Amino acid sequence: MLVDGTLAEVRDYRPDRTEPADFDRFWTQTLDASREAAWPARFEPYPAGLATVQVFDVTFAGYAGQPVRAWLLLPRAGAERLPCVVEYIGYGNGRGLPHDWLFWSAAGYANLVMDTRGQGGHGALPGDTADPDGPGTPQGRGFLTRGVEDPAGYYYRRVFTDAVRAVTVAREHPRIDPDRVLVAGASQGGGITIAVAGLVDGLAAALPDVPFLCHYRRAPEITDEHPYAELTEFLHARRDSTHRVFETLDYFDGVNFAARMSAPALFSVAMMDAVCPPSTVFAAYNHCASPDREITVWPYNGHEGGAAFQRREQLRWLADRVPAKTSG
Repeated sequence: MLVDGTLAEVRDYRPDRTEPADFDRFWTQTLDASREAAWPARFEPYPAGLATVQVFDVTFAGYAGQPVRAWLLLPRAGAERLPCVVEYIGYGNGRGLPHDWLFWSAAGYANLVMDTRGQGGHGALPGDTADPDGPGTPQGRGFLTRGVEDPAGYYYRRVFTDAVRAVTVAREHPRIDPDRVLVAGASQGGGITIAVAGLVDGLAAALPDVPFLCHYRRAPEITDEHPYAELTEFLHARRDSTHRVFETLDYFDGVNFAARMSAPALFSVAMMDAVCPPSTVFAAYNHCASPDREITVWPYNGHEGGAAFQRREQLRWLADRVPAKTSG
């Protein structure tokens, strides 16, 4: 069933943004500090048993110089510099194994798949990156409320910083064309994609699918589905924290990052998605500052969105903007 109104009712939804006065300073200082703490990334050949893809086990400096794991997959054919998709992962999952991520390399792109710190302990894909800065303050289950009463200690400050650093790592690799790096992900990965596209200049494209982490002030009011329900559960117990929690979340809202996006962007939204309700996606999309933006609407789908059909749309869309090394 439709969970958030008809397409006509939500397509033009563009709420007022609630943005902290020091939003840009907060993120500039955060990223500058992690840049100063960075060290050279390690790319170790990994015996994945894949005949057409070269795989590297990557470790790089993320937030505060803390180690973050990733996979780098490179098509074996050819020696030219490649466009690269930096890919972010859905909620609860980790980087898994290299053969879980063959789509982009099969299409001719380099693919850097960033592990999400602290995740991958209960989803379908295991993770390999710890979150050493997890706070000792109370939190609900999952990650959405981890440190949520203070922007400086909030979990997604570390994750978004890791994600920005992943772009830098990709741009520095000798097989990757630094001018053709794009970011992509679905659900949590889509929310991270929007954040990175709002924080990093010169990206070739951004592909946020059914993005999570958008319009926090509305989402818990219109869905009982997790992960947004984690906020409801937390505030149910911490009744005196509501104002403080949403002030923190304003620093991490995809709506505010979208207003800073300049790269070409292809969003997707599913009209029967109760996990990331359509109005929250349109809130980010309609605030997206990119002059080249489109959104694919899946009217009869839930949080799976367009799945393989959206992948096909992405390849078609990228062919005019960031084509792969080969066509066919």
